[in-house]
Amino acid sequence: MSQPLVSILVPFKNTEAFISECIDSILTQTYTNWEAVFVDDGSEDSSYAIVERFSKKDKRVIPLKNKGQGIINALQTAYNNCKGEYITRMDSDDKMTPIRLQVMLEGLEKHGLKHLALGQVKYFRADGLSEGFAKYEKWLNRLTKTGSNYSEIYKECVIPSPCWMLHREDFEACDGFNPSRYPEDYDLAFRFYRAGYTCIPCNEVLLYWRDYSTRTSRTHEHYAENSFLDLKVDYFLELNYDASRPLAIWGAGTKGKKLAKLLLKNNIPFYWICDNPKKIGKHIYGEELLNFDYLSELNHPQSIVTVANEDAQKEIKAYFETQNMQSMIDYFFFC
Repeated sequence: MSQPLVSILVPFKNTEAFISECIDSILTQTYTNWEAVFVDDGSEDSSYAIVERFSKKDKRVIPLKNKGQGIINALQTAYNNCKGEYITRMDSDDKMTPIRLQVMLEGLEKHGLKHLALGQVKYFRADGLSEGFAKYEKWLNRLTKTGSNYSEIYKECVIPSPCWMLHREDFEACDGFNPSRYPEDYDLAFRFYRAGYTCIPCNEVLLYWRDYSTRTSRTHEHYAENSFLDLKVDYFLELNYDASRPLAIWGAGTKGKKLAKLLLKNNIPFYWICDNPKKIGKHIYGEELLNFDYLSELNHPQSIVTVANEDAQKEIKAYFETQNMQSMIDYFFFC
């Protein structure tokens, strides 16, 4: 294998309790031709001083201050100061497994441009992992094992934000960290999808993903559920919506109602399907809630499913299969 430079971009803020472990995991990589650009986004603790200490011992560790504010600005600063032929992101509270850079780089050098290297992830938490994160880990790793991540991109972010790598040319071609839209990791995942980059299957754990109560994705408004749904709808309308076909929404819960409002805002006509007898026949936002049977009257519809119950999802998917409908063409699960 050749020895191209890999740039590891690491934004950080107030992670003094974890950042040393993160840097140690980078220093122990089996692949050694890397630079790690750490950008401080206004820390009030000793995080920056810790990075500086490491940089004095190893010049591959580069400490910088954010020129703006927020994680997107920090990522932009990191990218503007990196030199690698390959780009990867890391979070300062997580840890790489020793083979991460090697495995990802070998995959990209084997497959070439228009490919995206990913890795299996393992969540960990000092006081035990919640059921939700355990399910997300299992779901994400199932997709990554086969490289089928995009097949469920409208459910949740299918690209682990601190565990991807691609050619610099491809990164710039999909506009890198330039868009100022949150959640930035999910937005980037959609842009990888739009660009048609093939996910390289991976069965190796390459990231230890730390969970704790004050992590940004748990506390910041940019990562609230409503931000995710706005993003999903915008990309669905751009990439997958077929205006020549009738559109059906399945479900009239909180997410279904939010989705309906967004479609109405965008002047997108739809039929609203519901299995709740108390709601069928009633109107919400001026739209009548219809019985499931109404679907038979629609000619070759597209469907967005907002039903969260897993058993109900299985039944719905089974119905789609009886109709010879294909995922990501005829139907889309938004939860």
